[in-house]
Amino acid sequence: MRLPLKPLSIALALLLTACRSDPIHYHTLMPTQAPAVSGSSHLDIQIERLSLPPQVDRPQIVIRQGNSGLAVLETEWWGASLADELQSALVDLLPSNGASHKIGLRLDVQRFDSVPGQYALLETKWRLRALTTGDNTPSLSCRSVFRTASGVTIEDLVAAHQHNVQALATLITQAASDGRSTCPSPQ
Repeated sequence: MRLPLKPLSIALALLLTACRSDPIHYHTLMPTQAPAVSGSSHLDIQIERLSLPPQVDRPQIVIRQGNSGLAVLETEWWGASLADELQSALVDLLPSNGASHKIGLRLDVQRFDSVPGQYALLETKWRLRALTTGDNTPSLSCRSVFRTASGVTIEDLVAAHQHNVQALATLITQAASDGRSTCPSPQ
C-alpha cells in the first residue's frame, strides 16, 4: 500500500511547527562596566549571606501582574538563579581587593519587584560587621529601598534593576568606608 506523499509531508510540517518554541533570552544584573569605587582601597567587603524571596529566586524573570498576580516569563531568563546573579553583580561592584580591613555583609532582600512600563523595586535589609581580628568597628544594620522607573521592555526592566543594584553597592561601600554608626541615605 502506497501512502500519498503530499498529505504526509503536510502533516509532518504541521507537527514540526507545533513543536517549535520561542527562543530563550538571557539577562544579567552585572553592569557592562562596573563604576570605579572611590575611597575604598582599604576595604574588602565579603558577602557572608544573601537571601531572596523564593517567589523570584529562579532562573526565569518574574513580573508582577495587577495588584496580586505574578507571571513567570518562560522565554526571559536570568543568566543564573536570581540569587547567583545578584551575588555576582555585588561581588563586581563592592570593593574586594584583599585589603586588611575585612567587612562581612549579610543581605536580606525583602522585595524584588518587576513591573514593566512602571518600575523595578529593590527593598533590602543589610548588615555590615567587622571580620578583622581586633577591629572594634560596631556592626551596622540598615534598610534600603530603591525604585527606578522602567520602560516597557524586559531590557528596560533589567537596566532599572542594574541601576538599583549599583545604588545599593554604592550605599554599602559608603557605609563601610566611613565606619558609620548610622545608615546612609540613598542619593
